[in-house]
Amino acid sequence: MENYWNKEIECMPREDMKKLQDERLVAQVKHVYENVPYYKKLMDEKGVTPDDIKSTDDLHKLPFLTKADLRDAYPYGLLAMPLSECVRIQSTSGTTGRRVVAFYTQHDVDLWEDCCARAITAAGGTKDDVCQVAYGYGLFTGGPGLNGGSHKVGCLTLPMSSGNTERQIQFMRDLNATILCCTPSYAAYIGETLKEMGLTPDDIKLKAGIFGAEPWTEEMRREIEKSLGIKAYDIYGLTETSGPGVAFECCEQSGMHINEDNFIAEIIDPDTGEVLPEGSKGELVFTSITKEAFPLLRYRTRDICVLSRKKCSCGRTLIKMTKPMGRSDDMLIIRGVNVFPSQIETVLLEQGYAPNYQIEVDRVNNSDTLDVYVEMNEEQFTDTVKGIQDKEKSLTAAIKQILGISPKVHLVSPKTIARSEGKAVRVIDKRKLHD
Repeated sequence: MENYWNKEIECMPREDMKKLQDERLVAQVKHVYENVPYYKKLMDEKGVTPDDIKSTDDLHKLPFLTKADLRDAYPYGLLAMPLSECVRIQSTSGTTGRRVVAFYTQHDVDLWEDCCARAITAAGGTKDDVCQVAYGYGLFTGGPGLNGGSHKVGCLTLPMSSGNTERQIQFMRDLNATILCCTPSYAAYIGETLKEMGLTPDDIKLKAGIFGAEPWTEEMRREIEKSLGIKAYDIYGLTETSGPGVAFECCEQSGMHINEDNFIAEIIDPDTGEVLPEGSKGELVFTSITKEAFPLLRYRTRDICVLSRKKCSCGRTLIKMTKPMGRSDDMLIIRGVNVFPSQIETVLLEQGYAPNYQIEVDRVNNSDTLDVYVEMNEEQFTDTVKGIQDKEKSLTAAIKQILGISPKVHLVSPKTIARSEGKAVRVIDKRKLHD
C-alpha cells in the first residue's frame, strides 16, 4: 500500500490544485511587488502590475529571474521579509564571487521540511524507521532539509553528514539504519566499502535510499540497489527555491512528483523563453508560491527536462518531471558541486597561464573525476620535471580553493591542446548521465 505524508495535497484533483495555485500565485505576486524593490523594477520594466496576474494562466506575463539576478541582488536585494523575521540562511556550493544566499522564515523551514517528509514517506519511511542522513550539513541544503523531513516523519535521525565511510557503515549496522540519504555517488562508494569490509547487504538493515544533488543514471541506480540491497529513490531541489524536496520520486520510479502546492513548474524554450506545451523537452522554470522570505517568481533553473501529467500508479496527481537531461548553460555538477569552466580559467590567468586548457570529466567506479589539462608556454615548458610537478600541485591547490573539490591538473607542452576557429571545446564530459 502506498504511503502518503499529506494525501489530501498529494492526491488532490487537478482542478482543485489549479484553484489553490491561482490563489497563492496572486497573493505571492502582490507580496513580492510590494516588498522587493528589485523585482518591482523588473515588473515595471516589463509593464506588469499585480493586477495583471489573476491566475496561473497569466504566469507568462511575469519576467524571468536568473542566477545572475540573485548575484546582482546579493545579499539582501531579493529579501521579501524583515530580517528580524528570518531564522536561517542556506547557500549554494561551488560558486565564485557573490554566492547565492537564500533566506528562510520559520514558516519557510516548516514547508521545506514538509516537502522532505513527503519524499521520505514516499520511499516507505515511517516513525519506526532509522534515517541516516549522509548529505553535507552547514550551508549546503542537503543535510538540513532531509534532517528536518526525517524529524517530521518521526524517524530516529542519524545526522552523519558525509565522509568517514567505515564509521557510516558501523553506525548503519549498530543502529539498524533503514533509510539512507546522500548523493548517489556516495551511496555507490558506501556499497563498495561495504564489500571491501567483507560485508554484504544482508549485514545491514537498509531498505531504501533517497539520492540527489547530482546527475545519475538508471544503470547507477541498479548498481546501488544491488550493492546495498535497497530501493533507490530520486529527489530534486535547488537552494534558490528551498533545497531538496521540490520534487521526489514515488514507488513507480519513473520521474519525480513536483510539490505543486508550493511550486509552479513551466517548461520553456531556453533560447526564446517561450512556454512549451506539456511533454516538450526544454528548460525547467519554477515559481515559489508559498515562500515568505525569498520567493522567486519564474526562476530559470537551466535544467533541461520534460513535464508529464500521465496518471501515476502511486495515486499522486502531482505533475512529474523527468531526471534533468542536461543544462542550458555550461555549468557542470561534479560530486554535487556546481562547477563553471570560467572559474578554472580565472585561476589559470591569475597564475600566469594562457587560457589554453581543457576540462575532462568522467565517472570511474561511480565517482566523478575532474582532470584539467593546461598548456604551458615555452618558458614554463623548459622547467625541470620536479618544477613542473610543483606547478601542478600549486594549480591543484588554487583550483580546489575555488571549487571546493580537487581536480587532477596536467601541465602539457605548448601547442598540445587543439585550436578551433569556432567556439573552443573547453569541456569534455565523458559521463553517460542521461539516457
